[in-house]
Amino acid sequence: MSRIVTVTMNPALDVSADAPAIIPGPKLRCTDARLDPGGGGVNVSRAIRFLGGQSTTLVAAGGVTGDLLCQLLTAEGIAPVRLPISGLTRQSFAVRALDTDAQYRFVLPGPLWLEEETAALFNTIKPHLAQGALIVVSGSLPPGATPDVLIRLNRLVRDHGAGLILDTSGPALVEAVASTDTPFHVLRVDGEEADLLAGRALGGPEDMAAFGRTLLADNRADHIVMAFGAKGTMGLSAADCFFCRPPLIKTLSAVGAGDSLVGAFTLALYRGEAFRVAVCFGTAAAGAAVMTPATALCELEQTERLLPQIEVTAI
Repeated sequence: MSRIVTVTMNPALDVSADAPAIIPGPKLRCTDARLDPGGGGVNVSRAIRFLGGQSTTLVAAGGVTGDLLCQLLTAEGIAPVRLPISGLTRQSFAVRALDTDAQYRFVLPGPLWLEEETAALFNTIKPHLAQGALIVVSGSLPPGATPDVLIRLNRLVRDHGAGLILDTSGPALVEAVASTDTPFHVLRVDGEEADLLAGRALGGPEDMAAFGRTLLADNRADHIVMAFGAKGTMGLSAADCFFCRPPLIKTLSAVGAGDSLVGAFTLALYRGEAFRVAVCFGTAAAGAAVMTPATALCELEQTERLLPQIEVTAI
């Protein structure tokens, strides 16, 4: 049984392409189109595989788009554990304008999540829970799903001696963190999400660290990973607080950097690495991901090349 399980409640078929320019009116003839399986947990599992690890990929998939998503995963060597849903798996689009090199990302909301699908999720994940397992819940919640699902799932995971790594956004993130009665094992946020949780714009690293410590003290999480894109990643726990800064990297596409970070971080924890080492590995993987085009994720060779260049500063 895999000790890493990813959960994707709102996956997507990721469509990417290039266009000469993005202008209103005429049809925009695209080139270099590609189709990838997407969604937070799906991409975390893919990143783990690209880095030489394995995970169980639990994915809610419906209709012909859900069929195609699962086929694409299988073609990559990932055997998805499919949670059938009544709706049609969504699609997302990323188009790069060749005249400016700017990337435009369009994300559809996804199908309506029903209460019986929550029950099916819990029944499906239970056989995969074990002492010491890491459960990664990543991506947005589908319409109809409430943050209570995250709170109840975290409680179930803890009851089985496992740890839940949460990477979501928006009101679901705020309510789940504010309302939980059981700390998440790891809470991963970016700068905008950290501001949302704080209810204000956070300042420099010291201000961010101080806010993170309040979440730890309030038993909202055991560990916190704050990702700030090209600037780097902050890690906080009761025993440590530090900032990992990557070298200057030319960005081809920011798509997948966050999922690569979570995948690498989770894999390192699973392998028994210390928290600080795991965050460094995640930072390197995020850097490797932005060096790949379109929706491609991190690559092991680039990640290993960047890892010694990560500068770590205690806060």
